[in-house]
Amino acid sequence: MPRALFISLVIFSYLGYFDFSSAQTDPCNTSINGKSNAELQRDLDACNEEIAKWTEVLNNTKKNTASYANEVAKLTAKINAAQANIKSKTIAISNLNSNISKKENEIDTLEGQIGNNLEHIAELVRKTNQIDSYSVAEALFSDKDFSSFFINVNSYASTRLAMKDLIDELRGVKQKTEEQKVELAKERDKQAAIKAEIEENKKKVEADQKTQKSLLSQSQTQEKAYTNLVAEKQAKASAIRTALFGFRDAEAIPFGTALSYAEEASRKTGVRPALILGILEQESSLGKNVGSCIITDLSSGQTKNVNSGRVYSNGIHSTRDLPPLQTLLGALGRDPFVTRVSCPLSIGYGGAMGPAQFIPSTWNLMVSKVSQATGKITPDPWDPKDAIMAMALFLEDLGASTQNYVNERTAACRYYSGKNCYTSSGRAGAGLSYGNSVMSRANTIQANIDILQDV
Repeated sequence: MPRALFISLVIFSYLGYFDFSSAQTDPCNTSINGKSNAELQRDLDACNEEIAKWTEVLNNTKKNTASYANEVAKLTAKINAAQANIKSKTIAISNLNSNISKKENEIDTLEGQIGNNLEHIAELVRKTNQIDSYSVAEALFSDKDFSSFFINVNSYASTRLAMKDLIDELRGVKQKTEEQKVELAKERDKQAAIKAEIEENKKKVEADQKTQKSLLSQSQTQEKAYTNLVAEKQAKASAIRTALFGFRDAEAIPFGTALSYAEEASRKTGVRPALILGILEQESSLGKNVGSCIITDLSSGQTKNVNSGRVYSNGIHSTRDLPPLQTLLGALGRDPFVTRVSCPLSIGYGGAMGPAQFIPSTWNLMVSKVSQATGKITPDPWDPKDAIMAMALFLEDLGASTQNYVNERTAACRYYSGKNCYTSSGRAGAGLSYGNSVMSRANTIQANIDILQDV
């Protein structure tokens, strides 16, 4: 298509019509034969007006085109950088897999050495027992000569020394095996972190590519389409802000409000808002499953489920948690017989308070920090803002402020169970499924935060 015709089509489509009749009466193309000076002047003025009008349209079109080009260029650079990062991380994982495989082989070799050494020790023990059972009387009255006897004695001494050497070697091999296992656990944690980062980057690349395709699929001269795209994003952001964020044993609040609390807590602690809200959402879901309790006996700590009516004799720990809970409720002016706390699980005690589910004794350890961060003399664990700040401070103490995947997941596991995600022997700990669920929720929440930040 000739360039001039293309520009004409663009200009006419921009105004929303393509009228050939108007082109036929174009004052810039009318005949000048036989016209008076006054008529020619009118045609010239009209022609200049047309030129000015279409020049403005063309300039606006160029601006719109540049706007699209800039957006596409920025997205392309962002996508390329992310893809390069993904490639780099994939190579790193490949190297880690190689290291893990090598370490597993080394561990197998070392454990094989342990097995061989145990067999040697068993043989040496047998020989030692044989020599120990050979008495002096037997040596004197035996038909064997004394030289054979002393040879056996020398063998005995040699056997003792050999056994000592083997036991020392066995201890060394065992220690080295344990060290290799620790290294292997670290490599696997590192691999998990890199895999999580790759998956997150892939999601962002896919989202950016979708936006890029959407932009490219629109006519580069229709600013209205781009405006609609922005409006859709704004509508999505508005829906995210107004969506209710569920809390355990507390009133639901808009997501935007919860996010503002988490962002404020993040500025104080360095813990990601998405991780804070991920744990709160996890606690909320647990609240729906477990139910809520109220105190029925202030001396024993007995509680009752408000939904089922079930009574728990192990509702609240009577010496560890009940006294600080009563002190706190008194300071807050809350009625102990209507204020909800968590019900016990299958083992242990209940009594955890508010959205963040702090037990009273743990809250006592955190309250001075929370007070300093919020400026409140008596922070309230049932107040979402105070609870979010307390959670962020606690997660900071657990190592989550590094914003590293493994450290964040470990902090979530310890938040739930008080222990790491894996045991010292490398087995999955009691809080691993909780930690994995929190990280999954945090990823989803982070995607919503990214949308809000992009608008």
